[in-house]
Order: sequence, then structure tokens, then C-alpha cells
Amino acid sequence: MSLTGPSDVTVDDVVAAGSRIGHAVARTPTSPSRTLSEITGADVLVKFENLQFTASYKERGALNRLLLLGADVRGVVTASAGNFAQGVSHHATRLGIPAVIVMPATTPAVKVSRTTVLGAEVLLRGETFDESSEIARRVAAERDLELLSPFDDADVIAGQGTVALEMLADVDDLDVLIVPVGGGGLLAGMAVAARVLAPSIELVGVQGVRYPAVHNAMHGADLPTGGATIADGIAVAEPGARPLRIIRELVDRVEVVDETLIEQAVGLYLEIEKSVAEGAGAIALAEVLARPDRYRGRRVGLVLSGGNIDLRQLASTTLRSLVRTGRLTRLWVELDDRPGCLGRITTDIGELGGNIIEVVHRRLDPTVHARSSEVELTVETSDSAHLQRLVAELAVRGHLVHTNDESRH
Repeated sequence: MSLTGPSDVTVDDVVAAGSRIGHAVARTPTSPSRTLSEITGADVLVKFENLQFTASYKERGALNRLLLLGADVRGVVTASAGNFAQGVSHHATRLGIPAVIVMPATTPAVKVSRTTVLGAEVLLRGETFDESSEIARRVAAERDLELLSPFDDADVIAGQGTVALEMLADVDDLDVLIVPVGGGGLLAGMAVAARVLAPSIELVGVQGVRYPAVHNAMHGADLPTGGATIADGIAVAEPGARPLRIIRELVDRVEVVDETLIEQAVGLYLEIEKSVAEGAGAIALAEVLARPDRYRGRRVGLVLSGGNIDLRQLASTTLRSLVRTGRLTRLWVELDDRPGCLGRITTDIGELGGNIIEVVHRRLDPTVHARSSEVELTVETSDSAHLQRLVAELAVRGHLVHTNDESRH
């Protein structure tokens, strides 16, 4: 059965891509998540594409494109923020094809180093993906290399669509598929397959609010584009023309979510699924967190598209998640400047179940009363409710406690 869309990408192309690349990419699991289902109210199933060798679905499209190159190709060049770069680097090296990758200067170090280790020549050029893409075009002309697009290419789109083939083969009664969107290749490829294999399924794309280009195009919106984002893998200002045409025809809607929810989703995958998700990889879960009423009681497939996140960013995101959920906080306590007061507050916190991580005792700060001292405590609690009980009980015990810096003076 064939579906010919406006760019002539068919479900047969996707099936052929699956046969072509199946020997060299992982068939990743689509697994139910009992805890995420309890949190969101939806029946959540997750496709773990972070379990690919390069920790991203991108190698599917990269390999399909490489296998269809002409015999006389001298090498390839592409622009990528990291995941397509790693897919091209890995499979081009394995196939003996020279590869040059142009990456934005802001690309996380983990993606740069991994791409280099996998065998490609890496050029850090441009501040954004779009600037890097223009440089890649120049490199292709100067060196007579085949220019590969991470998303605006029929063979790449067909390769990415194999994610849907696997999900729909493993789970035959999904109500909704939620897919990350940057340049649009993954959503377009999955839509081509899903519209034939499960015609009634709802197809939802999701973008970060700072890079909403596909959402704007789909829904006639005019949200601004640009800025730093945790979802750097889908920080694309201009989607591909080919995937955008497919998305317009086949996808129900494309939503945007804010940075806080993406961070929360990264934390939930790590804590609940014991699985590392980059911001772009976690954004489908962020969509369910953003609109729980829309998905409650429905069987929802989420694509965890990648896990290439910088360790410093992961550490920062994890700590911010702990703060956001009330499990890690700073308390400022004003004490009388006399023996035993510091010991009393630390003892009281311990008796109330708080775990003190760090103590900073200020006696000479000019903002503190001359006959007082101030202690800043980083405290671990079970959750927000526990924190509120702890602060309330400390007040009952006579301690003057502030939970934010602005309220101290």
C-alpha cells in the first residue's frame, strides 16, 4: 500500500529503508511506563531511541542516505548540531566514506567529541545551525563533496520514518503519537508511515517555545524565534521545505512547550526510567505534562529521540529539578550571636527529617544585625510538602527562617 505525499515520500520508501538499514541500527524498545502513566493520567509508552549506538534516531536517516549514494561520490559534508553529525560520522566511517561535519560553535562538547571520535572531520563554524548550513554548502562546493541535509531530504525522511514502523508494529492500538520537531524530518517520516498503517491515529509534533518555526507555519502563528534552549537538538529557525509540506498535509497539530517543562521531562526520564534524555529527546513527554487533560485516559506513544546531553547541563538540570520539586532548597536563618544557636538549628532540622547538605555561617555580613548572625543552609527534603512542614515547625520552635534571598532584609 502506498502513500505519495507532496514530496513523493511513500510508505514503501519507509519500508524499503527499514529493510536497508535494519542490519546496522538497533530496533529500540517501545515500553510502557507505569509511573509516567500515573503522573500524567495517560497510558504512556516510550520509544527509547536514545539506545541507538549514537544515542539518537538520526542515524536511521543518515545511514539510509549514505547507502543510496552514487558509487563515484568523493565524500560527504553536512551541518548538524550533533545527532545527525554522529550518525553520519559513524556510518560513513564504517562504510569507508570520508565525512566532514560543520557544527555550530555553541554545540555541547559531548556531541563534538563524540562526532570526532566516530571518525569525521569536524569544523566548528557559525553561531547557529542555519549559519553552519551555509558554511557546509560552501565546503561542499570547494571540496566537491555530496551535501547531506539532516532533514530536507527524501531518503533521510524515509529512514527516520522507520521509527513509526517499529512503534506501530510493537503497539497496535495507540491513540496518539507525539514526536519532537526541529527541521521536521522525523515527524514527516513517521507521519508518512503512520497515516497508512494507523490512519485514525492522532499525530502531534512538539517544539520548544524558543524555536517554534513549524508550529508557526502550521497554525499561522507568529511566535518569536531564537535564544538559548535546553532542546538544542531541535533549535532550528527554518524547517525543511519537504518535511514541512508533508507535516502540513498529514499531521494534526504542532504544539510548543516552555523550557521549564522540558527540564522537568529530562529529570523524570532520569529518575523514573533511569534513562538519559537530552532536551529535544524529552520534549514529547513535556507536551503531555503541558496538556494533561488532552491526553488523560488515552494510549500515547512518545518518541524519546535522543540522549546526547552535556554532563554539566544534565547536572544543572537535575539540581534545578530537585529545587523545583522542593527536594533541595536554601534556607536563611537569623540566629542570636551566642554559643549553641547554630547547633540548635541544625539539630532541629535533623529532627524534622531534613538532610543538611551545606552550611554557610555569616557573622560579619554588614546586612546582618551586629548582635546576630546568619546561617545559610542547603537542605534536602522529601518533597514540597515536607519542606513546608519543616519550615513551619522551625518557626514554631522560634527560628526566623526565610526561604528566598529577597525576603531576608
